[in-house]
Amino acid sequence: MTEEVRQGLRARPLPTLPCKYFYDDRGSALFDEITRLPEYYQTRTEERLLETIAAQVVGAVRPRELCELGSGAGRKIRLFLDAMRARGRLERCTLLDINETFLTNSVHRLVTEYPGLAVRGVVGDFLEDLPALGPGGARLALFLAGTIGNLHPAEVTPFLRAVARQLAPGDAFLVGLDLVKDEARLHSAYNDAAGVTAEFNRNILRVVNAGLGSDFEPEAFEHVAFYDRENAWIEMRLRATRAMRVRVPGAGLDLTLRAGDEIRTELSCKYTRESLLSRLAGTGLSLERWCTDREELFASALLRRTPAALGP
Repeated sequence: MTEEVRQGLRARPLPTLPCKYFYDDRGSALFDEITRLPEYYQTRTEERLLETIAAQVVGAVRPRELCELGSGAGRKIRLFLDAMRARGRLERCTLLDINETFLTNSVHRLVTEYPGLAVRGVVGDFLEDLPALGPGGARLALFLAGTIGNLHPAEVTPFLRAVARQLAPGDAFLVGLDLVKDEARLHSAYNDAAGVTAEFNRNILRVVNAGLGSDFEPEAFEHVAFYDRENAWIEMRLRATRAMRVRVPGAGLDLTLRAGDEIRTELSCKYTRESLLSRLAGTGLSLERWCTDREELFASALLRRTPAALGP
């Protein structure tokens, strides 16, 4: 955290903070609240889509292990666990998540709800800690909720290659992708009327304060979220409402901010089938199925691990 925050806040022309630091206990709870907002279509749309395809995916992949890059707290992972149990193939479940509290709670719930299931929790960052999952084999990995959109496009191919290294040939990776769509709908989803997303955005400053002893005043920043059409992404920022000095002792920083200065906190890239395909070359993964809802708001892409050698 020290090095990431130091590098990010020194970046020019726009300082940044890694979006993974939204997710302390409070941030995780705020995001759970976001998923239930009327403007936030992603969660309910993906859940309805998975209801229709989970059994088909399990039937095609025939996994004995379900692996989720996330805490597995919600109903979506249970759709796959139930489908595996119905086929008599439910043996193991591995969850990787950055928030230890949510991860521990998820593991306990699954152990209780699925007697006999071997559940393992791994506290980690999906960009750095995938090797902790161990080797694949009869594995179906999930990366839901459009989280892949938080990766800069240049990071996606290396990330997919790293995922493929934890899969055996024939294993599969199901990815949820928020799709390019009407800009007004996107704007509304990230600027909800209740202000929950704004509070979630400001929470990253509280996490930095707690972790590095900084003295950011979250209330002195306003939430900014806009759609960048050229890059096909939503960008979230925090904008200083007045001039201020901020000390970050843990990172050795002393910042001077003017009113209007901004810090980028998140990218949320929006996909098309073509943009995903363009990022698969050399990953060891191929697109087997592309499923969308009727309005084509969201997609689930089933990627299969091929025997081909991985790129460097």
